[in-house]
Amino acid sequence: MRHYELMLILDPEVDERNLGTTVENLIKVIPAEGGTVDNIDLWGRRRFAYEIQKKTEGYYAVVDFHATPATTKELDRQLGLNESVLRTKILRPEAA
Repeated sequence: MRHYELMLILDPEVDERNLGTTVENLIKVIPAEGGTVDNIDLWGRRRFAYEIQKKTEGYYAVVDFHATPATTKELDRQLGLNESVLRTKILRPEAA
């Protein structure tokens, strides 16, 4: 298992009250394939520096998790298929 960090930008049309459950539903592939979700940090609604898909703002969320490389590849694929996800970035943070 490797440590990863996922940054999500969600459509501003997503209901803010259900934002936490929406993110949990999007990343349910991680525990399903044996990984662990360590932390979900919801940053809230932020304004973009430039338009993304004709939108000027969106909801940001950062997820720390441990998983296999195959799981992260499947997660990235599933997030790309979801219309409420505007952007994603999966990183391996450097060891401190």
